[in-house]
Order: sequence, then C-alpha cells, then structure tokens
Amino acid sequence: MISTRPADVPVFVLCGGRGTRLGETCQRLPKPMVEVGDRPILLHIMQWYAHFGFRRFVLCTGWRAEVIASFFLDFRAMTDDFTVDMRTGEVSFHQTGARPDWEVTVAHTGPDAMTGARIARAAARHLGEAEHFAVTYGDGLTDVDLGAELEFHLAHGKIGTLLAVNPVSPFGHLEFDRGEITGFVEKPMLRDTWTNGGFFFFRRAFLDYLSTDDACVLEEGPLRRLAAERQLRPFRHQGFWSAMDTMKDRESMHALWESGAAPWRGREAA
Repeated sequence: MISTRPADVPVFVLCGGRGTRLGETCQRLPKPMVEVGDRPILLHIMQWYAHFGFRRFVLCTGWRAEVIASFFLDFRAMTDDFTVDMRTGEVSFHQTGARPDWEVTVAHTGPDAMTGARIARAAARHLGEAEHFAVTYGDGLTDVDLGAELEFHLAHGKIGTLLAVNPVSPFGHLEFDRGEITGFVEKPMLRDTWTNGGFFFFRRAFLDYLSTDDACVLEEGPLRRLAAERQLRPFRHQGFWSAMDTMKDRESMHALWESGAAPWRGREAA
C-alpha cells in the first residue's frame, strides 16, 4: 500500500516566476529567493510544511534557476563550519547546528513555462510512486494546519483540494447608520468572499488535466475543468494568509517576522 504520510507526500513548489511587480529586487533574484527577515521566503514556506511532517520538496524552477540551485548546493557551506585542505582541495564539514531532514529536488522546468506546465514536467520526472502530492506557490505564507488539510483531502475522495481564504479588501470601507457615516474600516478582511490561497493537494489523476506545453496555466484550464467536473473541494481557512505580490506585501511580511509576531514563526522547523 502506498503511504499517505506527510513524509511521503512530495511538495511541488512553483519557483519559476519573475516577480516583475517587485521591481529591482527581482531583476537579480527569482521571486522565491527574496528575503523575508533573515532568509528567502521559499525557506519560510518549506519550514512551514516541515512542521507538519512534509520533507520531500520538488522546486519547479525557471527564470534565474541557478540562484536557487546554488543556494541548496551550498546550503551546508552557509550553515556549518568547514575546513578546506588547500593542498588536496578536500572539504570537511563540522556540524554547528541542526540541519533540516529534507530531500530537495531542483527541477529545471524551463524559463518560459507557465504554472501547469512546470508541475507536469516536474511530476513526470519526480513524482515517483506517490498517489498524492502537494502544490504551492513560492511566494505565499499562511498559518493553516497543512496536516489537517491533507487529512481532509484524503477523506473526501475527490481529485483536488484547494486552500480557500478570505482576501483583504484593497480599499477601506465606510460604515453607515441612517444615512450618516459612522466610521471607517481600513482594508478589512472580506469574510463573505473566498479566493484561491494557493496551497493544494492532488491525487495522481490530476496529471491527466495538465500538459507539458509551455502555455498550460494551472489556474485556467486544469483547475477550471476540475471544478466543472465537481472534483475540487475547498479547505476553508480564516487565519493568516498573505501573498508577496508587491514590495508593500514583502515589507509587511518582513515587519511581522522582525517583530516576532509572524503567525508562521511559532512553528518554525529546525
């Protein structure tokens, strides 16, 4: 029987976007490598999954893939002391802290591929025998219980599960009473509206909805078809969720992290 433990469910992280709305920051870095606090947002995302027992990560890279590849190839050198024998070139590492128990695959999925194509290409090479897999974007943070979302996914029997979140209004709202303005609410959360939070679980059958063609967009054909066939269920979450679409979003995440009040910080993995 194929295991459905989080440790055996691969997590495909979409890391190929250019992040053009982040301006100069993303002229030299792929969006998932933009730092929030003292580490790339990609590491925050992976650590949140790791808290719930996920340990297999497949990074679907595209633009500036070499930055992500170098980060993980050099991870030990950046986190542990090491000694180099200058005569032989032999390197000895001295473990100076806890290392994450992760298996990280950097999958080169092409510089111009859209989200659906990246998943299809990476899954064809790295899904293995897994019956279920997770997908997320490399720019979103949340405090959702991913273990509970996986259990919900396994229980309902449909092909896909999507994290449904309440978006924050881009505008302030006015409060009225008898034709008079009684107050202002600055950019409230829209409790009656739900949007795609970008943390998914799928059965292997979802691969039939994808294409390796560059133009395959996850959020268009594949998810729309899945919804039309009643094969997509929402896992509703009214806690913290944020996507790093602009520098203002990044600054808000950074401020939360630096203050020690980041909702995802309390469960930070080693």
